[in-house]
Amino acid sequence: MTNDEKASTAPIEEVRAVWEVNVFGPLAVYQAMLPLLRKSSDARIVNVTSALGSLTTIADPAFAYHSAFEPVYAASKTALNAVTLSMMIELEATDTKVNLVSPGFANTALVNFEGTESVEDAAREVVRVACLGPNGPTGPFTLWEGVDVPW
Repeated sequence: MTNDEKASTAPIEEVRAVWEVNVFGPLAVYQAMLPLLRKSSDARIVNVTSALGSLTTIADPAFAYHSAFEPVYAASKTALNAVTLSMMIELEATDTKVNLVSPGFANTALVNFEGTESVEDAAREVVRVACLGPNGPTGPFTLWEGVDVPW
């Protein structure tokens, strides 16, 4: 992942490859799994996103990573957020819950092991949200610390 790509220079092939994984992949899984999810009384979809995908947050010039928004990774997470919102709207009359989680700047190969959060801490919020149960909320976008993020 590179953070120095600009809309004017981002290789379209790289944009397509990342969007294939971050946007089209979750949508394909959703479409394939929806018939099974509809049969469950406790179905929940938890998509893994990034705080960089929050348009409200990233548009603020005071946000520390404002200049890191680019058309490859960050914009793919914004697109995933939009697809997730579409899922939520489609399912709002059902018992299926839909949530977004940002695992934070996890110490993984994606960031050359320069992350500030452990993989365990990053995964903890995803698991917590996945286990909220049938009375848990639908719609929140949370960080790994459990803090809500604006969409």
